[in-house]
Amino acid sequence: MQVGFLCYNGKFTPAADPILTADNRSFRYGDGCFETMKVYQGKVLLPDLHFERLFATLNLLHFDIPQHFTKDYFTKLILELCARNNASPLARIRVTVFRSDGGLYDPLNNLPNFIIQCWELSKQILELNENGLVLDVFPDVKKSCDKLSSIKSNNCLPYVMAAMYAKQHRLNEAVLMNQYGRIADSTIANVFIVHQKTIITPPLSEGGVCGVMRKHLLTRDLPFKVIEQPLTIADLETADEIFLTNAIYGVRWVGLFRDSSYGNATAVVLHELLHEVMM
Repeated sequence: MQVGFLCYNGKFTPAADPILTADNRSFRYGDGCFETMKVYQGKVLLPDLHFERLFATLNLLHFDIPQHFTKDYFTKLILELCARNNASPLARIRVTVFRSDGGLYDPLNNLPNFIIQCWELSKQILELNENGLVLDVFPDVKKSCDKLSSIKSNNCLPYVMAAMYAKQHRLNEAVLMNQYGRIADSTIANVFIVHQKTIITPPLSEGGVCGVMRKHLLTRDLPFKVIEQPLTIADLETADEIFLTNAIYGVRWVGLFRDSSYGNATAVVLHELLHEVMM
C-alpha cells in the first residue's frame, strides 16, 4: 500500500484512499497513457521533452485537452506532491492519464483524468551501475510497428510479460523484438549499441517507445556520432558495447548478452556528461 499522498485531477488525497471505480477506462481497456519523470533537488529533469511527449500522445489518442493542461500546471502539482511526501531531493514521478468513465470501446467523451504519484528514490540511482546488466531476448511477444507503438500506453502487457520472463531467467532486462524480428526496445528502456565508435539505436519505426532520454541523446551535441538504424540480434552480439537508457536511470551499461560480453567506456563518458548537464 502506498503511503503519503497522490494528486487526482489536481486535488491531493491520501494515496491509500480508493479513487477509481470498476468502470474506469484505463482498468477496462488500457485507455490512456503515462509519463515517468525524475525530480532532483526540487526540479523536474528534462521537463520540455516529457511534456512534449505527453501532450503529443494525448493528441494522438484523441483526448480533448483542457487549456489549463500545460507544462507549468503539471510541474507545480508534481513539485507540491513531492513536498507533501518529503521526496523533493530525489523522486520518481508517474503521471497517468485516462479517459473519463463511460461507453464500451467507444467512449462517451474524450475528457482526460489524471493521477500523479511519487516515490522517493535512493541516491544510488544517480550512479552508473557498477556491474554490467545481463540481457537476453524475450521470445514470446512481438511488438507491432504502428503509430501507437512508440507511446507509453496504459496497456503494458508485452512489457509485463517480458519483465516476468527476465525475472524467471535471472536477467536484469529483456529485449523485445518487433514483427520483423529486429530490436524494438527493452522492458523499461531504449537499446543502444556502440559499433566502431558510432552509437546506434533503432528508429521509432521499429516499434520502440519514444524514450525521453533516447531523444535527449539524439538531439544533444555529443563527442560521439549517434545515429538511428535498425538493429538485429547479430548486431547486439557483435557490438563493442550495449547500453540502455530511460528517464529514471539515465544510462546503464550491459555486461553480458547471451555469450557476448562488453565493456562500458562509452557509457561512462555519457553518464558523466548527462550528470553535468542535468544535475
